[in-house]
Parts: sequence; structure tokens; C-alpha cells
Amino acid sequence: MKISKVVLLTAALMLCTAHLRAQVTIIANPGVSASSISKSELRSVFTGESLRLKDGSHVKPVLLKEGTAHAAFLSGDLSMSAVSLLVCWRQKVFSGEAVMPPTFSSEAEAVAYIVKTPGAIGYITATTPHEGVKVLVLK
Repeated sequence: MKISKVVLLTAALMLCTAHLRAQVTIIANPGVSASSISKSELRSVFTGESLRLKDGSHVKPVLLKEGTAHAAFLSGDLSMSAVSLLVCWRQKVFSGEAVMPPTFSSEAEAVAYIVKTPGAIGYITATTPHEGVKVLVLK
């Protein structure tokens, strides 16, 4: 009987994760030459491992502080927790390897920053207005 509850709970979590993933859109400043991004590139950029895409484009990650898009992006695209991401960046900052990416309280603020900042790349829910940015296809 316990196994069936675990199976049902797991199935429900998978459906919720798939639903959240479908709502996240990866956006970039229009000057970014790439039109798509792989999950491994996305992880490298947002963990500070690399600030270049495979096509050579220099990018600057932009983070959200919280919310549906942030939770879905972390769990679905980066496969990590908010704490893990913060620890990753703090290690890079304290070692002098990187500067903490800009972090915004709202998706609208993030979009506005990405529109005006060359190389900026971020994530929002698909329903958030995002005129003036380039949508990157996740491959």
C-alpha cells in the first residue's frame, strides 16, 4: 500500500514540474547572436562556469530572487536548489573569479534590464510581457 502512495506522489510531482517547465521562457538581449541554447550551456552560464555560449557570444546571466519562474528554472533547467546556486556563485565571488549576477524582485524588472544590457540572458514565465528581447529556444 505504501508503494502506491509513493508512486502517486512521484507522478504528481513530475506533472507539476513539467507544468512549471512549460511556463519558463529563456530570454536574451537582442544583440546575443544565438537563437537557441542547450541545457548544458544554460547550466554553465547560470552557475558562472562559462560566460560564453558555444557560438562565442559573451553573455551575462540575470537572476530572479523568487517566484514561479525562478523555482521552475532552478528545478527544471539547472536541477539545483536556490541555496546550491547561491553557494556556487558565492564561491566564485569570494575567490575573485566572478561577480554576482544582477538579481531582480520582479520579472518586469529583469526584462527591462535585459532589453538594455548587451549580452544579458535570463528567464521569465511565458505569460510575462517581453517585448524587445530575444527568446532563446531550449534545445
